[in-house]
Amino acid sequence: MEMMNSRWVGTVASIWIQLSVGASYVFGVYSPVLKSSQGYDQSTLDSVAVAKDIGANFGLLSGFLYSAVVFTSSTSATSSASSLWFKRKIGGPWIVITAGAIQCFIGYFFMWLAVTGIIPRPPVPLMCLFMFLAAHAQTFFNTANVVTGVQNFPDYKGTIVGIIKGFLGLSGAILIQAYQTIFVDKPSSFLLMLALLPTIIPLLLMFFIRTSDNPPSPTKSFISTEKDSLNGFSVIALLLALYVMILIISQNVVTYGINTRIITFTILLIGILSPSFIAFRAHLTDSKSQYSSIDDALLINEENRESVLTGNDDNKREIMLLDEKVPHLNLWQALQTVNFWLLFSAMACGLGSGMATVNNISQIGGSLGYTSVETRTLVSLWSIWNFLGRFGAGFISDYFLHLKGWARPIFMVVTLAGMGLGHLVIASGLPGALYAGSTVMGIFYGSQWSLFPTISSEIFGVTHLGTIFNTVALASPVGSYILSVKLVGFIYDKESSLNTSGHVSCVGSHCFMVSFIIMAGVCVLGCGLALILFFRTRRFYQDVIYKRVKH
Repeated sequence: MEMMNSRWVGTVASIWIQLSVGASYVFGVYSPVLKSSQGYDQSTLDSVAVAKDIGANFGLLSGFLYSAVVFTSSTSATSSASSLWFKRKIGGPWIVITAGAIQCFIGYFFMWLAVTGIIPRPPVPLMCLFMFLAAHAQTFFNTANVVTGVQNFPDYKGTIVGIIKGFLGLSGAILIQAYQTIFVDKPSSFLLMLALLPTIIPLLLMFFIRTSDNPPSPTKSFISTEKDSLNGFSVIALLLALYVMILIISQNVVTYGINTRIITFTILLIGILSPSFIAFRAHLTDSKSQYSSIDDALLINEENRESVLTGNDDNKREIMLLDEKVPHLNLWQALQTVNFWLLFSAMACGLGSGMATVNNISQIGGSLGYTSVETRTLVSLWSIWNFLGRFGAGFISDYFLHLKGWARPIFMVVTLAGMGLGHLVIASGLPGALYAGSTVMGIFYGSQWSLFPTISSEIFGVTHLGTIFNTVALASPVGSYILSVKLVGFIYDKESSLNTSGHVSCVGSHCFMVSFIIMAGVCVLGCGLALILFFRTRRFYQDVIYKRVKH
């Protein structure tokens, strides 16, 4: 029973849930059949895509629900590892996950009914509602997993957020592998799979997601083991990403038979199950750490007992003083700060332009003469690059924070500048530019998703993290609506004409060139806003966050 309540088992359950619920990242796979079956033009399809973006990022309800059923704020600063642990309420994250599973099934199931013609063609607003519900479910899964992870690993927030968010980014490519193994080139059946798989898996695993009641004693050996175990999850994630990338590239070169697809997918499933071994080993280490701490205390003789206790008290006192400098703002208080709006605006530039790219990647590929197989490959590879960005930004920013005390917003500056470069590469329309540009875009876009939740937890506190970081996430649909519908979709339709089959389409680099040049400028603007946030928070990171990490 103790093993089932372990934070490590909960982390593995979170990883498996995240790997199954990233359906919003594979819109490019089923958007063509959605467009053709419902008779949409590009602007209408982009409107449905924006409903997806709003749903996938409107996480206020999930944040409020998490706060209501999971914990009350309790910030006793008795030790560096225990000062951010929370008292649990009746209920738990499973309630949040259940709410997400219900919405996921309703949204994708009714979309499948509409695409297959089982129900009459719904009006566009109703289809947008189905898409909103399907994507909105992701915020409930994401909030439950991310906020619980931050509470369970307070000294490695960037790393755990990078892992949880990274696996979500990788899920798109894994869902496509499942689709190609089970439903070969049947995008309507893919919608049915998205209604079932991301519903059933979270419901089976939700009771393992919980905050730990008894954090282990933060000894040096414990901290080392904690870091090593989290790094173990990271290594598995990188190996999975490498394996999936090899599959994607090889499937674009040769045609896999059914037996080959089954074998390769079975190997993938074994890799997905492998984090459970790390969790088992880490849990045993946690248990030994608790017992060894008790034994060490009993071995302290009377002569040095007082000096040891005095040293511990001084350390605790220092940590308490640092904790008092960490803000614990609620949503309303955060909204009244300049830092919140700098973060929100910078994310609107980065996340909005990134979503505009991924939502239109199939149409961009089509206008440049890419085949359906090649565009599907682009969508799959985007998930890989998205994962690498999410994982890498969390790990690297944690590394430099622990080593040098670097303020995390500086990495936002770098990633937004990188996104601007990626937009310009795609705008060039050169051979292979879409592959190269989407690689750069995917990595730096994914980085934003692990950076801003971690930054929110540090500059606003973790007490109301679920509501605050989900409010910042609204920057994605805001930016996506402006850039995808009002910019990309508008210019594409303006450049389009009737083709020989009677459909409206656009062929050539001019279809998207102006849009991506403008979005590159938007990223430069976001880069400047992130730089202002960096200068405003640099002293805080040095004087509070860095010192607290060292203690």
